[in-house]
Amino acid sequence: MADIGDVYDSVSALIAGVIYPNGTSQPPVNGIQTRIYGGWPVKAQLDADLLAGNAHITVYGRESRNTTRYQTVPLDIAVTPPTLTLTINANTVTVDGTVAAGVNTAILAGTKAYLYQTVANDTPSTIAAALATLINADFPGTSATGPVITLPATATIAAARVGGSGSQVTEVGRVEQVFQITIWTNTPANRKSIASLIVPQLMNSRFLTLADGSAARMILQGQRDDDMPQKELLYRRDIMAKIEYAETITNTSTTVVDIVENIAVGVNGYNGGTYPNTTTINI
Repeated sequence: MADIGDVYDSVSALIAGVIYPNGTSQPPVNGIQTRIYGGWPVKAQLDADLLAGNAHITVYGRESRNTTRYQTVPLDIAVTPPTLTLTINANTVTVDGTVAAGVNTAILAGTKAYLYQTVANDTPSTIAAALATLINADFPGTSATGPVITLPATATIAAARVGGSGSQVTEVGRVEQVFQITIWTNTPANRKSIASLIVPQLMNSRFLTLADGSAARMILQGQRDDDMPQKELLYRRDIMAKIEYAETITNTSTTVVDIVENIAVGVNGYNGGTYPNTTTINI
């Protein structure tokens, strides 16, 4: 799920990509070693780094407000196709492929669906046996030989399906928050060198991609220099960015392999719990 910590990480990663375009294991593009992180500096660490000529860039959350306004609609972010297959040939269904736990299998025979969810240690043969047992209750004579299910001639096989799984993200709320991005250096020249690199990139980045795949809108509001602590060899610049991000929940979901449709025909004056002319269809 996305939260303020993910915004810290995304902004920090954006800045790190500017200062260290070849990765943090390589020298910074402007020659100034820089620590980039979310939160507020530890004084002892900051003082030591400034004396060594290094810099810090911090990302710190400030005032926020709730801007929730969208419906909670799950969105697919990743789908894992099943590696298991069901193949129809006349009145037989063959189970094949690689078996994984939690895969939904379905055979539609006549107007009814027969479903089985795989478990650990299942094989094509055990899956075939489980499905055959279910079908046999309505179509006697159904059997399984190894991975092949054979149905009697009276059973019409309408479909055979396998459902995979995937991840869905649901936005449950939205927050608009001001983030203070602060450059901490030991000289005005170093401050200018760093700011001239990151400010244009911050302004050019309309959206941030967070860890859960959601996008956060970012607008640079302003910036100011602070030279008051210069006696401590500290020159800083505060950059204010307004970022609106979603609070999300990520869930695992499965593919639909069968839909049950109940069709009821109304009868005038009937007071029973269920209409007598009710048909259940699996599609």
